[in-house]
Amino acid sequence: MGTLLSDLRFGFRMLRKAPGFTMVAVVVLALGIGANTAIFSVVNAILLRPLPFQDPERLVQVWHVPPPKSFPGMTRFSVSPANYLDWEKENHVFENMAIYGFSNHNLTGTGEPESVSAIRVSPAFFSVLRVQPILGRVFSPEENQSGRGHVAVLSQSFWQTHFASDPNIVGRTISLDSQNYDVVGVIPSKSAFPTSSDPKAQPQLWIPVAWTDSERAVRGNHNYQVIARLKPGADVKESQAEMNTISTRLEQEYPEDDKGWGAAVVPLRDQLVGDVRPALMVLLGAVGFVLLIACANVANLVLVKTLARQKEIAIRTALGASSVRAARQILSETLLLALTGGVLGLIFAHFGVKLIVAFLAQSLPRTTDITVDGWVLAFTLVISLLTGLVAGLVPAVRASKSNLNDSLKQGLGRTDADSGGNRTRSVLVVSEVALSLVLLIGAGLMIRSLSRLRNVDPGLDPHNILTMSFALSSTKYDKPVQQIAFYDQLLQRVRALPGVASAGAIDSLPLGGGGSIQPIAVEGRPQVPMSEQPEVAVRVVEPGFIATMRISLLQGRQLSSSDVVDRPAVIVVSESMAQRFWPGQNPIGKRLTMTFSPERSREVVGVAGDVKGDGLDVVEPVATLYVPLAQQPTPYLSLVVRTSSPPSTLISAISNAVHEVDREQPVVGVITMDDILADSLSHQRFNMLLLSAFSGLALLLAAIGIYSVLAYSVRRRMSEIGVRMALGAQRGDILRMILGQGTKLAFIGTGIGIAAAFGLTRLMASQLFGVTATDPVTFLSVAALIVLVALAACYIPARRATKVDPIVALRYE
Repeated sequence: MGTLLSDLRFGFRMLRKAPGFTMVAVVVLALGIGANTAIFSVVNAILLRPLPFQDPERLVQVWHVPPPKSFPGMTRFSVSPANYLDWEKENHVFENMAIYGFSNHNLTGTGEPESVSAIRVSPAFFSVLRVQPILGRVFSPEENQSGRGHVAVLSQSFWQTHFASDPNIVGRTISLDSQNYDVVGVIPSKSAFPTSSDPKAQPQLWIPVAWTDSERAVRGNHNYQVIARLKPGADVKESQAEMNTISTRLEQEYPEDDKGWGAAVVPLRDQLVGDVRPALMVLLGAVGFVLLIACANVANLVLVKTLARQKEIAIRTALGASSVRAARQILSETLLLALTGGVLGLIFAHFGVKLIVAFLAQSLPRTTDITVDGWVLAFTLVISLLTGLVAGLVPAVRASKSNLNDSLKQGLGRTDADSGGNRTRSVLVVSEVALSLVLLIGAGLMIRSLSRLRNVDPGLDPHNILTMSFALSSTKYDKPVQQIAFYDQLLQRVRALPGVASAGAIDSLPLGGGGSIQPIAVEGRPQVPMSEQPEVAVRVVEPGFIATMRISLLQGRQLSSSDVVDRPAVIVVSESMAQRFWPGQNPIGKRLTMTFSPERSREVVGVAGDVKGDGLDVVEPVATLYVPLAQQPTPYLSLVVRTSSPPSTLISAISNAVHEVDREQPVVGVITMDDILADSLSHQRFNMLLLSAFSGLALLLAAIGIYSVLAYSVRRRMSEIGVRMALGAQRGDILRMILGQGTKLAFIGTGIGIAAAFGLTRLMASQLFGVTATDPVTFLSVAALIVLVALAACYIPARRATKVDPIVALRYE
């Protein structure tokens, strides 16, 4: 122990004597360690840290699996009430099972009217999660009965922000949609479920589902999600087998609704992080490459410094010091560098995590949990120690194997004393170039992928469109005619505002996913059970929507204000729907029936262009039909307004128009279509930005590595250069010689990197759009960039070599 402390003290003095070397090495290591710490903080919070529930490994999500013919490409679907009740009754593998659904309600009586997000749950919901309230209680089974469900449980954050943490909140009455609900409890915010990366989307309160008898019998309408807790000793495989058995029985008992429908059991953690896991693994691999490059760079710097100390090490060896002691001394210095770099890296990581959370939160779940905690500190300590060992290993081995006689003659004009060191440094630089090229190719593929996505036609014109959403009170607007009247009055007022070019409304905005999927029966085709009927996206629109969004009309006419309830039922279908159901035919005049609204047959009066409803990266268009609002009323619509001025300038005027129609109606979700379009690319942008940043850092480190090797080489070959120039070599010859040395290393590293990239980039194929993992344009462009950067890094040492005075060089030791 005393010897180790002595080595560390001596190493500290040596590093203090070379502040320039120490600063460069520490910063290089800090960048590598900081990048790894930042990404590990994200991985730790999202993939490693337990969910905030008791025994979270036993929590699962249970989905319906739809028939492939009706839902091509879809493997998970929401659940109907009747099927859930059968699952709950017949399973023997779950300790508890609960169903939940999303809803929005208008909160009044606490100041300005406000729309609040709520989760309708069955009584076992909190038992499944084993969530204990901090005040009051959760729901009782009796409160799940129809007419007795006017009770609410608040989230802790909602209680704090809206009721000032009132300790007497239990028993207080709140008004939701003009109906009174008694508050019975408050649960911790960290135990809130479902979790969301957006704090605004977190559930604010929970209310019972309280189904009526008719709602409990619904089997074909899928609007809910299910969570369950496995019994002790049960596993996902066993539960999946039992759900398959139950699904088979239900299919036989209810063929009209359940034929072809199955079930899927998914661990809750996989459900929450499944989409981001591949991207995080790619990024974790990328920062590992950055750290290896940093280690190679510091190893090169330490090796140069070690070779310059060969004489000193030889003298100590001659005086009795062992080769192990010499190696240990070098390792102690690199450990000091790495630990100092780790401390600085923690500071870099702290700000890096803040940037990730601030700018990329929408791409990640559980972002509020991303912090530099004890596990992250332990990771940083371990990785710093490993970095110090890796960076010091090569120089330490070189120091322990140095030739005593050659080292003692150092300074007598011998240029071959460090020939082995030259080879070692060259290998390290080649490794840096190869690793950098792999990262750059990955970043290049992500950039090209994002570029392709941005060039995808969304099927509409998103510019100068302002949107906002409404959820009308179920009591104030309980009749369809009242809902239609509200939107008619609102649109009349909005269209009359200065700066408004046109306006419309839809029940689910494009590009954000969501919306209703319903079965249909096409006239002229054989009648089949509902479970075998084809499913299409159904969008309820105010007639001005298609024109406002500038969705192309390919055939027929638009929906109009004359398409009201007492007129013939009409629809407009998307191009892909027309091709799917009436290929090679004129769809105008064709008829179909919507299974959930079977009382009327609907005539196709127009064909509109396809719109990217679920995101730009969804290649296959979704068959969609548009129903006029007056013939299919709904309390939930989003207003879309095309403006002739910046959309933000009209927010206040449109909000005033809403309150003129109903002063208690809250306005929520105010956002432009341009922002919705940008949000739909947030996942790809997250991957691209971070991978590009790490690749740029890797390229910088590789350039530093090439420069340092050539700069040292020029110093070591000073006498040789002097001789060459004395014998008539021109400056151009010297320039080409030094550039050739550097570009040779770059070309070797590029070749190795391309070979490695061909294999490794296939791991990120699922993250790409419109480009292959072996895209030749990206590979060639990145290879050319690497060579150009290498030439730039070589140029300064090469220029310095051309300015050598032969007389001075010949006297150089």
